[in-house]
Amino acid sequence: MTAVLNRLTADDDLFLKLHDLYGTALVNQLAWRFDEPLEPAVLQRFHDQLASGFLARRVRSTSVPFARPWWVAADGSQPLAYQAEPVAESGVLDWLFAQSRVEFDPLSGRVWRLSAAPTTEGGTLVSLVTSHVSSDGGAVLYAVGDALRRLESGDTPDPATSSGRLVGTTPATGLWRAHLADGLGQLRAAALSLRAAYAARDVREPERNPRPEQPRRLLPDEYSAADVVVEVDAAEWNAVAAAHDGTANGLMVGVAVGILGRAGRVPDGAAARVDIPHSMRGVDDPRGNATTGLPIAVTYRKGERTDLRAVRTAIKQAARAYADPATTPALQHLQPVQQMLPTFVLGYFSRTAKAPECLCTNLGETGQGVVTIAGVRARSVLMRPVVCTGATELFRRLEIGLNLSWSSDGETVTLAITGADPDRFPSRAALREYIVDEFESWGLRPRFWS
Repeated sequence: MTAVLNRLTADDDLFLKLHDLYGTALVNQLAWRFDEPLEPAVLQRFHDQLASGFLARRVRSTSVPFARPWWVAADGSQPLAYQAEPVAESGVLDWLFAQSRVEFDPLSGRVWRLSAAPTTEGGTLVSLVTSHVSSDGGAVLYAVGDALRRLESGDTPDPATSSGRLVGTTPATGLWRAHLADGLGQLRAAALSLRAAYAARDVREPERNPRPEQPRRLLPDEYSAADVVVEVDAAEWNAVAAAHDGTANGLMVGVAVGILGRAGRVPDGAAARVDIPHSMRGVDDPRGNATTGLPIAVTYRKGERTDLRAVRTAIKQAARAYADPATTPALQHLQPVQQMLPTFVLGYFSRTAKAPECLCTNLGETGQGVVTIAGVRARSVLMRPVVCTGATELFRRLEIGLNLSWSSDGETVTLAITGADPDRFPSRAALREYIVDEFESWGLRPRFWS
């Protein structure tokens, strides 16, 4: 019988190759702010549950041509990083960003790290940073939700009965036969993808705006993207969205485009390209990454709020287009070919690759499922991508723009906003000023994390 392995998806493969090229340049972060103290022993038990769960995976590969690598349980994990020195209120964002300074290794399974610190106010900060090679946002929330339930129930950490059972194993027999079958399957998939890409050669995605060359600020050689976290009452957010014939998701997009325009990244009258991740994760889905992206074009007009009705229409049209292979852009069909390319070839193409102009991630009311650790409810829960510190010229070349991540616990909307254009968002203060102006135009009252 042919063995069934949990093979890397095209997105897993892409993130793995980018990791080989650039190291740990992008991570996901799930963070909690507690008003009460959490004992290190409790956090260690939470860590132990994670270490036997869905995140605890590593990559294995084969020399069989075109056969894809696969996931198995990790050999170990990064230890819990507990900082004894309290973090002041004014240093919360800096502490959270500092947790991104970690080197992950997908081959050994060191692909996540749990860290914590007390605050000077008597509370606790907790951060879970994860590699995008092994998990998207949905995978992280699934793993954490399972670990917290087991922690609450007092279950012993066990890969066989936890979410770790989905990671996958290497069978004792039939491995070469499985690899040969997968290699042949990949060749067939590549041939079919080339045919589908040719058929869709005239399908066009929204264009991104070229990054303005001026102003070009005098900046250090290394750049850390400007990051801000802002909270708004959920009832207020939803009321403003409804008042403008939009949705909560559409208001996030509208705010993002407004900030881009105010910063000068998008000119007056131009259409910004906004990429919206869309989860494809199913029940008991073993994939590390199971997300696709929906690109839409949203017009910015100086002095006006974004048309939320147009945003809603654009998102619906994009979802319909990507559901039909005939209207899916050619590049999306070529994922099997991408997986067959060696890393050095991808590195050649990456020299001209561009990062998203605007990325808007809606995680929904995810906070409700992970807000409590061992009976203690967090004041706030945050989930966001973190762009790690890097060469200023690399940020300019990749033309990274603005990232927004929206989540809610049902009572509070938490928006993580990252401006990664060095010349438009040189500092957190500069980004915050644009946010204040944009929120004011909508009648939103933001509360900023320090």
